[in-house]
Amino acid sequence: MTDRTQLYIDGAWTEGTAQIENRNPSDTTDLIGMYAQADAGQLDTALAAARRAQPAWWAAGIQKRHDVLMAIGTELMARSDEIGRLLSREEGKPLAEGKGEVYRAGQFFTYFAAEALRQHGDLAESVRPGIEIDVRREAVGVVAIISPWNFPVATPAWKIAPALAFGNAVVWKPANVTPASAIALTEIIARQDIPKGLFNLVAGPGRDVGQRLVESAEVDAISFTGSVPVGRGIAAAAVQNMTKVQMEMGSKNPLIVMDDCDLDLAVAHAASSAFGGTGQKCTAASRLIVHSAVHDAFVEKLVAAARAMKVGHALEDGTQLGPVVSESQLNQNMEYIGVGKDEGAELLCGGDRLEMATDGYFMAPAVFAGTANDMRINREEMFAPITAVQRVDSYDEALARANDTQFGLTAGIMTTSLARASHFRAHMRAGCVMVNLPTAGTDYHVPFGGRGASSFGPREQGSYAAEFYTTVKTAYVAAGAPA
Repeated sequence: MTDRTQLYIDGAWTEGTAQIENRNPSDTTDLIGMYAQADAGQLDTALAAARRAQPAWWAAGIQKRHDVLMAIGTELMARSDEIGRLLSREEGKPLAEGKGEVYRAGQFFTYFAAEALRQHGDLAESVRPGIEIDVRREAVGVVAIISPWNFPVATPAWKIAPALAFGNAVVWKPANVTPASAIALTEIIARQDIPKGLFNLVAGPGRDVGQRLVESAEVDAISFTGSVPVGRGIAAAAVQNMTKVQMEMGSKNPLIVMDDCDLDLAVAHAASSAFGGTGQKCTAASRLIVHSAVHDAFVEKLVAAARAMKVGHALEDGTQLGPVVSESQLNQNMEYIGVGKDEGAELLCGGDRLEMATDGYFMAPAVFAGTANDMRINREEMFAPITAVQRVDSYDEALARANDTQFGLTAGIMTTSLARASHFRAHMRAGCVMVNLPTAGTDYHVPFGGRGASSFGPREQGSYAAEFYTTVKTAYVAAGAPA
């Protein structure tokens, strides 16, 4: 794996104007490297290069775009073990999850390679005689992509792949917490036969580089994944230039456990949903809404499952929970443990920092019980291996609790009742609903997104991605007009 630490601007690897340190959260003595940071001038250079390159990429045609994306995806899948190890080393997710993420990123590129060949358009009859109408999709132009650290390869992949597939240029600002993964993906893209300046990697602090990027009149569309406060700031900045915006933000996903469920399956899915990826997923289930008839048995089994999970170094065999990503994230998690206690919730297990063989940001997965839906631990996204159990007496009460949130990304129910499952699918206000499945885990070929404060703008992934990465043109042609 490369030790490159530079930016990629206008077709060339470029030194930054500053550097940041990147350490392994499983072992803070492991310095992964010092990584470049851009300044405003370098960002402007990247934007100008993208603007110049985009028309040539659009003119290259759909076969060219297919071939490039297929090559990127194929290499990602072939190198998923290698790049996945790097990802887990710097982000902290267990090695199997890191490898799986990189492989999935490759699938995004191969899927959108096929989408590049799919023709999007319509022919229509005019209401006026002698006129033909066709409706086509064209590239939106220059796309700014701002991606998070929790899925440092997969999330940018599901944005970059459709952007390139539909003929756009890209300026990508990745999260500073995971710069090595960003460079690994960029190296693969940079080796392709694409116009100089079409793809740019510009790392830097959000308050400077990120803010200038979203305020730029040279950007035609912004795709962002991150927090609600940052998303609101991006939307406010983008509207000044009428820039198209797509945002995936916070969540507070519920998993309803009904009295007729398979209890062992419910516990397994709840633990996976709450603690997978150390709880650092926008699809994590941090609210468990459990019917009183099975509440005590469910809680007992969940606590046993949480205590049995192996917390350890991300690269060690058998690790189920790696460290949280950083010291600041760990400190925030500890604050939420204190908040839950102060609010009167009962901490049944976990919530403490763990001392391991290596110096890292490890914590035991935590389960709160006796919680109410108005508690902060049930209202705010914690992004932690912490989940809160609420007791309810009926399905109607459970559904009302589940919908009582500003968010609406994913939601699940555990039940053997077809009637309840069907009602839940129809009445749960969330973008993705799961029946007898974890709340985390989605496919790459169908739309992803939520409601309320979770999402803004067109959906991501699948054929629905065309809504954001293209613009529609309607052409009227008089009969007998020159071809």
